[in-house]
Amino acid sequence: MVIRSRTACGLAVVSLLTAYLGAAEAIQKRAAWPPAVRKTPESAPALSAEEERQTIVVPPGYHVELVASEPLVVDPIAIDFDADGRMWVLEMPGFMPDTSGHDSRDPINDVAVLEDTNGDGVMDRRTVFAGGLRLPRAIKTLDGGAALVGEPPNLWLMKDTNGDLKADSRTLVSDSFGRGEGNIEHNANTLLWALDNVIYTSEHDWHLRWKNGTFETVPTLSRGQWGGSQDDAGRVYRNFNDAPLFVDYIAPKYYMRNRNLVRTRGLYDPLITREASIVWPVRATRGVNRGYRDQFFRADDSSVTVQGAGTPVIFRGDRLPKALQGQAFITDSPTNLVHAYRIVDEGTGRLHAEDFYNKGEIFASWDERCRPVNLASAPDGTLYVVDMYRGVVQDGAFWTDYLRDYIKTRNLEVPVRRGRVWRIVHDGIRPGAAPRLSSATPAQLVRTLAHPNGWWRDTAQQLLVQRRDRRVVPALGELAAHAPDWRTRVHALWTLDGLDAIAPLQVARALADTSPEVRASAVRLSERWLGASDDPLAAAVLKLMDDVSWTVRRQVAASIGELPAALRTPAAARMLERYSSDPVVVDASLSGLHGSEDVVLERLSESPAAELTDAITMLAAAIARSGDPAAVQRLIARATDGSNVDGPRLAVLRGIDMALGSSGGRGGRGGAASPRSIAIPAEPTGLTRLAAADSDAGTIAKSIAGKIDWPGKPAPRVDVLPLTDEQQRRFTAGAELYKNICTGCHQADGRGREKLAPDLVESRYVTSIQAGAATRILLGGKEGQIGLMPPLGSALNDEQVASVLTYIRREWGHAGAPVSPEDVREIRGATKTRTRPWTDAELQQGLGEGRD
Repeated sequence: MVIRSRTACGLAVVSLLTAYLGAAEAIQKRAAWPPAVRKTPESAPALSAEEERQTIVVPPGYHVELVASEPLVVDPIAIDFDADGRMWVLEMPGFMPDTSGHDSRDPINDVAVLEDTNGDGVMDRRTVFAGGLRLPRAIKTLDGGAALVGEPPNLWLMKDTNGDLKADSRTLVSDSFGRGEGNIEHNANTLLWALDNVIYTSEHDWHLRWKNGTFETVPTLSRGQWGGSQDDAGRVYRNFNDAPLFVDYIAPKYYMRNRNLVRTRGLYDPLITREASIVWPVRATRGVNRGYRDQFFRADDSSVTVQGAGTPVIFRGDRLPKALQGQAFITDSPTNLVHAYRIVDEGTGRLHAEDFYNKGEIFASWDERCRPVNLASAPDGTLYVVDMYRGVVQDGAFWTDYLRDYIKTRNLEVPVRRGRVWRIVHDGIRPGAAPRLSSATPAQLVRTLAHPNGWWRDTAQQLLVQRRDRRVVPALGELAAHAPDWRTRVHALWTLDGLDAIAPLQVARALADTSPEVRASAVRLSERWLGASDDPLAAAVLKLMDDVSWTVRRQVAASIGELPAALRTPAAARMLERYSSDPVVVDASLSGLHGSEDVVLERLSESPAAELTDAITMLAAAIARSGDPAAVQRLIARATDGSNVDGPRLAVLRGIDMALGSSGGRGGRGGAASPRSIAIPAEPTGLTRLAAADSDAGTIAKSIAGKIDWPGKPAPRVDVLPLTDEQQRRFTAGAELYKNICTGCHQADGRGREKLAPDLVESRYVTSIQAGAATRILLGGKEGQIGLMPPLGSALNDEQVASVLTYIRREWGHAGAPVSPEDVREIRGATKTRTRPWTDAELQQGLGEGRD
């Protein structure tokens, strides 16, 4: 905060006093950092913002400043800044608004705009831009007082047309932005306008692109859970739950070209493992869903691992030390902290993350109600922390009994309707001035592309693209060619692309740039012309196949798929022959080979080189996943004809098995369908002969034989009792419940999500003769290798549990007996004293004893 004085002498005295107090505070923190962990006090009273500030611990040399607090801001979950630095806040008082343990679908949530009218760094004016929303989850400010607001299942374009900061028009962009009744922890969110002028989402199957004055959807693969960010090169970062940091080396659009891909490396690649995601809270943190599991906690009761990662943000500001620039930060609201990761480039564009601090956090609090849920690299060059300030941040539908008791005992459900936003500041660096980009001229916006703060560069690019003023094209071209900073050059190129004004000569020059990030962007930008077989840019792109940087090589692998077929197939084959040791290159290359994988497979199979094994496996898997019986038959013959199943042949078998997956289909009226399989014209004698062998190849062959049909193959007998009308009604109700509660994790096809939820189609708990194990899991939750399946016993009654179980035991080809409410009631009563989720060992013991 700026302290004002009427005289120069008074100002000097105040400045000296402020410096002294700041130095004293820094010394005090330096002596205590990282501090000892505080034990859980008997109570957790709600603190004022100033009281809470005293509980916040930052590293030596840093301090926090309050930007906003209640009543100016209430239950904030996300922020964005407009062109003039005003802070737009997404508020969610509908989350757990009382002691019921349930979210409110009432229209009680707002988008508020906060302003600092006197320049002291503290917000002092609040205007409700849009009210009456139902659990909104995403916001992106736009030019001219407009904003995109995600309110699942709706995405709105809201506009202020008279300058009063209140939306007076609302246009529906899409009614398929997530699920209106879906669970709150897994639903569409994030609207990140990235370097490539695509607006990226998380937990959703399309992105947006601003094109010719309107928004169009761009199909994608759903990735991430909460939040997203980009680095200076335009790579997108996401997270989920206790897995804190993933990166897209390659844009998602490439993986949409080939629906037969069985793997998408390069999209959502982990930068750090769960096991390495160590956090250091400053208070005992047993008040989490897994607070009963000692292996997650130290002797002082502080959490060892990330409990609920959110909002990965790459800090791109200019008013914190250089060591923080380009590093990643995540929130972990259950443990009351913000964790910092150092992004390490191994020298070739391959990245990994490691802890920035040893046994310490960039931001941590002793206050149990301090809940960092979002972060922002701000216009003033610092890092903002969005603190929802709630006793409860775990959705009530997913509480374990342990957490429920903990919350009730400590009265954490109330009060609500509070919230704070904090600024992390370095003692020797003042935050920057507020921007005034809404009134900037086109020439000024072009110059802003050279600003040291990434927020300013991003915003200038977005304004130029939205305003579509082509008078800036020559100036942008000059920057793209000659700007000293590679970040400015790459922004200029993508701004030209967003204006549809980029020229082949500019791209050709950028392909030879000294920066690998610029070269990689130029490869993507060249795709406008790669479809023409005689375009000189194609030859220039292919020359970068052996670039020294993996960043460039990976982009070349992806962009090869945009070449004409006559060039694409041999180029992809060469790429795979040279760089199959990199799974990102493999999958990016395969993404552009839809329909010609067999040609490349034949070429690669002629080589015994072990490093080609992964490429051969993935090629075979893509061919098998196409479902073409003749192609699958040829693959099987290639792998099994002859007595020697060598490395390439074994790789083909693995690919076939991987692609065919497990049996399962879709039931009609709750009846079991035939197992999902491929019917080939004749018995694959080589495969059936190999299936009898006691070897790795024999095991895989046996698995494949169980997933394909041929004339004369004995059909497995499946006795399916028809459902009664009441059971069919329950099946139908269960399908709707599954869609709203379970789809976010287990997916509509029951196949689960990598690193998040297991495959239900293959689950022995689902397909067992009796449903006791599945009932126990649904009621009490389950600890698994992937993570925690939260208990739903308090959220669903016996009828609803029976309905969901009936559905999953009869969908996807399952033939299990339906479940009745009486069955559920009996198990609920027998396990009512249980306070912890089930383990595999406990449930499998029950299966082994025949109880299930």
